[in-house]
Amino acid sequence: MSEEKARSQAMRFGDLREIIDLLDAAYDAGIHVFMCTTHDRIGEICAHVRLHPERYSKLEFYPCMPYAHKYANAVTEHGMIDALKRFLPTEGAFSALVRGGVSVATRDVEGMARLLIDAEMKMFSGLRTPVIFLQNVVTDLLLGMGVKDAFRIFSDHVRERYNAEPGFITMNLPHLLDVLEEIGIPNPVVCANINKIGFRMCGGIKLYEEEIASRRFRPVAMSVLASGAISPREAIEYVCRQKEIQSIVFGASSKQHIREIKQHIEEFDSRTKNGVAPVTSMHEASVV
Repeated sequence: MSEEKARSQAMRFGDLREIIDLLDAAYDAGIHVFMCTTHDRIGEICAHVRLHPERYSKLEFYPCMPYAHKYANAVTEHGMIDALKRFLPTEGAFSALVRGGVSVATRDVEGMARLLIDAEMKMFSGLRTPVIFLQNVVTDLLLGMGVKDAFRIFSDHVRERYNAEPGFITMNLPHLLDVLEEIGIPNPVVCANINKIGFRMCGGIKLYEEEIASRRFRPVAMSVLASGAISPREAIEYVCRQKEIQSIVFGASSKQHIREIKQHIEEFDSRTKNGVAPVTSMHEASVV
């Protein structure tokens, strides 16, 4: 996506009403899963959904965390300790403060990680979040540094505290699958770029196709349009041919775009009978 296009979309979606209108269009089209970052603007959408429980009775959120810019800005403005305190959960605040202080003082990485996950999840209180994703900016950094235990910490906390499935977003699907298998996370939910031209698919398209066909995991395809390089029909046709793919994430940039992508998914999935589920995302549209 060009900078000009991204800037244009950011200005357009500066209006919360625009975002909710698109969410409504996707929801009314039968897409009941909304994948999003933990940008502050998402907190406003969550508040809107909580105010209208009957309207959104089937809506599920797939939070993707952390929203790195939020932390970077807070640390810059307030310092590490005060930044951490700003994001602590309101529920059990005193306990969280104590735990946070102890974690920082003792350099308890696992304790801090759990606190930060809780902080990110504050805005989704009372809403359905069956899958919680770790953003690729962190997943791939941990992969590169060889900090494998961090995936176990994230997985355990998401399961125990939120009764949700841990999900992992990555630009390096083959390596991540190796690591998750090594540390004993079976049949993981993994969201990765999967598209016809191998755009941002580390290791190449052939390797991805082999991994999808042979490894035991639940693949979620994103960037299927390769940032606009592939037409929607051609892109969806390719992804639906990968028979193990369970969901396709696409950016909700307009009502027409939502209807078009959903129509293509239904058409090609009816041929392959994979049961692919569409997932809409403002994140994919480079909005939040």
